[in-house]
Amino acid sequence: MSEAKIRLDKWLWHARFFKTRTLAAKVVSGGHVRVNANKVSKPSTAVLAGTVLTFPQGNQIRVIKIVELGTRRGPASEAQTLYEDLSPPEEKIPQEQSQRGGARPTKKDRRSLDLIRARTLD
Repeated sequence: MSEAKIRLDKWLWHARFFKTRTLAAKVVSGGHVRVNANKVSKPSTAVLAGTVLTFPQGNQIRVIKIVELGTRRGPASEAQTLYEDLSPPEEKIPQEQSQRGGARPTKKDRRSLDLIRARTLD
């Protein structure tokens, strides 16, 4: 008995990594996806359970192991059962709240500036 296979672009779409199948196919044909550490450029590449995929999504690199192939593009809870995420957890870097870079001063900032100016005028 042969193992079940599915097109790479179709699986990426089923697992909800891309909003449309066309977008998934563009990423694959652009050479941005690796299947078991080998670059692929054909959206029709067949994948099966146990395959490891590496691809960019947003501003991070995703490493995914296919657990199930799936038969439809269902809800997100169903899509999450299709894969195991092997990506290292992304560390969130806290941003300073005072980084306003060129924005208008807040009311508090304006009041403190007014106090400074009033002191220099006296």
